[in-house]
Amino acid sequence: MALKRFQKKQRAKARRISAPVRGLRPAIFVGLVLLSGLFTWGAALAAAAGAPIGAPSAGSAAEDTAHLSPVGFEAVQIPNGGEAPLAAGIWYPTSAEPRDVPLEGFHQRVAPSGPVKGHALPLIVISHGGGGSYAGHYDTAIALARAGFIVAAVSHAGDTFDDQSKVLMLWRRPAQLSRLIDFMLKDWQEHADIDPQRIGAFGFSNGGFTVLIEAGGIPDLGRIDPYCAANPQHDLCTALAKAGVHSVAKAVQPPPDAWQPDRRIRAIAAAAPAFGFTFDRAGLAAVQIPVLLWRAADDRHQPDPWYEEQIRSALPRPPEYRVEPLAGHYAFLPPCGAGRRAAAPEICIDAPGFDRAAFHQRLNAALADFFSASLQSQSPSH
Repeated sequence: MALKRFQKKQRAKARRISAPVRGLRPAIFVGLVLLSGLFTWGAALAAAAGAPIGAPSAGSAAEDTAHLSPVGFEAVQIPNGGEAPLAAGIWYPTSAEPRDVPLEGFHQRVAPSGPVKGHALPLIVISHGGGGSYAGHYDTAIALARAGFIVAAVSHAGDTFDDQSKVLMLWRRPAQLSRLIDFMLKDWQEHADIDPQRIGAFGFSNGGFTVLIEAGGIPDLGRIDPYCAANPQHDLCTALAKAGVHSVAKAVQPPPDAWQPDRRIRAIAAAAPAFGFTFDRAGLAAVQIPVLLWRAADDRHQPDPWYEEQIRSALPRPPEYRVEPLAGHYAFLPPCGAGRRAAAPEICIDAPGFDRAAFHQRLNAALADFFSASLQSQSPSH
């Protein structure tokens, strides 16, 4: 399906939902995402899924991977209470022979359902950005699996490329990430090969917000209204205004038990975390595990200092803090092939002088080093 036709269909769907029930929260959620641009990456994936793969990207079949450790892969469905199962992907070290396997418009070199190589391996769970899917950080997952981790990523129901109906119900995301951990430790057929004392989490954008909650963070969504009053030109605020949301405090009402940490997670890495300004010192006081915080220096969607800098200064323990020069918000997503660049240039094309493929080599290596050091130092008494 061509990108323009796909987007037209989604806009028509949003109009059908919002026109008769303009005052209801689901309509606000759908309208916000379509207007804010968070949907673009998912649309690009959908548009590119049926197209030939363009220029090679990190972790693709065109890459010379003969000298690298093989990676196994499995796609699974995870029980999600009374809702439809959650889609997830699992990457891990294996001894099986890899082959070229398509994944939502990407190609990855993996061994489907190959046996796990190793025992008592650390687990990293991944939370994607708004309007994404579990495939959104496949190259990072592969790199971590080659470094000796079992890696699992979930598609967050209600905030994926094909369903943004619950995007502002941010408390759903941590609960879904915890369900992924439950599945990996209890129900995955290779669960005995996981060390339950060494679990880390990586998240990008909305996923960065998610892993901060899992680490013990408690946001104050009531800060969104005054933030937008002071910064009406910022992306989040212009999107809210276009969607007719005049007060998030009135539109979004988290349940009393909304923000629940998952103490099984012993270290987190957050890249360009969304809603950073909703955290203060009190809200992050319970985050006592190692944190790697990464900012894109040219992030125009989440401008400094209201996001990463707000979180950095509020954390009780100084995080490992990195700022990537010339990088934009979407630099944390995998390098794009030619077809994807044509479908979503605003997400795929970087500033002059910025090499996304080279950045991902550094990013993935830094994540492997951070989690290796942080999880190695954890003890069952933590």
